[in-house]
Amino acid sequence: MIPCKPTATKLKLFILSFVVVFAFKSVSAQDGKALFQAKCQSCHNIFKDLTGPALGGLEERHKWADHNELKAWINNPGGYMAKDAYTQGLKAKYGSVMTSFPDVTLPEVTAIVDYINKTYAAGPGGPKGPGDDTVSSNAPDKSQNAVIFGVISLILAIIALVLMQVNSNLKKMSDDAEGIDRPEPVAFYRNKVYIAMFAIVFFIIGGYFTTKGMIGLQRQTNYHPEQPIFFSHKVHAGINQINCLYCHGNAWESKSAAIPSTNVCMNCHKAIQSYEKGPELFDGETKIDGTAEIAKLYKYAGFDPKNAAAWDPSKAKPIEWNKVHNLPDHVFFSHAQHVKAGNVQCQTCHGEVTSMNTIQQFSELSMGWCVNCHRQTKVQFNYDSTSGNKFYSIYEKFHNDIKSGKMDSVTVKDIGGLECQKCHY
Repeated sequence: MIPCKPTATKLKLFILSFVVVFAFKSVSAQDGKALFQAKCQSCHNIFKDLTGPALGGLEERHKWADHNELKAWINNPGGYMAKDAYTQGLKAKYGSVMTSFPDVTLPEVTAIVDYINKTYAAGPGGPKGPGDDTVSSNAPDKSQNAVIFGVISLILAIIALVLMQVNSNLKKMSDDAEGIDRPEPVAFYRNKVYIAMFAIVFFIIGGYFTTKGMIGLQRQTNYHPEQPIFFSHKVHAGINQINCLYCHGNAWESKSAAIPSTNVCMNCHKAIQSYEKGPELFDGETKIDGTAEIAKLYKYAGFDPKNAAAWDPSKAKPIEWNKVHNLPDHVFFSHAQHVKAGNVQCQTCHGEVTSMNTIQQFSELSMGWCVNCHRQTKVQFNYDSTSGNKFYSIYEKFHNDIKSGKMDSVTVKDIGGLECQKCHY
């Protein structure tokens, strides 16, 4: 009798271990917090209204206890709202329709709702949720998840190797009991099956991390450089509710949002000379003296609070702010086209700045990120004498399709938002 080689059995065990590993990764992808951060947090907070309504206790509203209804709304807000008075009221109250997420599945909706419910039950004083601050030192990040995934993968690989060795030893014992003469096993480091398996694993893992690293080049998500003056958007835009366009007015009418001049800061701080009534300020773990930061502003402005009447605004020097959001030189981006014509909210790209003490890059600002936004974002296609964009009147076919029911909305991609020359010319 010719003994059966254990190669097939070893490969089956090896493949099984990888199936278990990637099954675990698929399950871990249903992380409600990560999904909330990726899909919801730019417009929603759990405890307070932002661009959209607060999401705490959402299952007590409307039909949202039925997650299939909630999924239908998330997948196609325009189509759902056309037949639903409650969501029409949301548009009237907040002034815009929610961005559609057609790829969100029912398990993902359930994971997001579970995370919202747990965070809401803990209350504002409980664990921090997205939008509560810039960085939470206790919050697990992607690198921690990658380490956990790597450790579990290593453990499963070791188990697979042990099982293969046990199988080989059992086979040898069986052959010895039956009197079958078989050659001594090949040393581990000379076994072609083991060498091939390790080579495959090496190229898969090495290729994955190499590709991921190359894709991430020049992306600066969470980048927050040190600034010459500590400036808290949480205090200015959040607590004091200063409109974004007061400081960044150029975003309404030009390509760049621009940084406010020193004299724009002095419009308020000529009178507000100390930081007394606001919350404690922290840059990471470092406590900030707000009054000392205002004093730094006065040095740039050439302002003496003891002799305010003698101040000459023409002698103010520009503050050397370090740029946070950077795009490659070959990319054209216009704030006016997005903010004014497209009615895109600042939080869509910049995150919930009203809760950031230290401003940081929220979105990856990659080509894929922009293209996906163009695929999903609806334009204000319909217009009349007082509202809407008359430019869209040239798209007669789309208007006819909407009237006939073939389309319920028009996205940026439909009007050329995926054409290369839109951003590269």
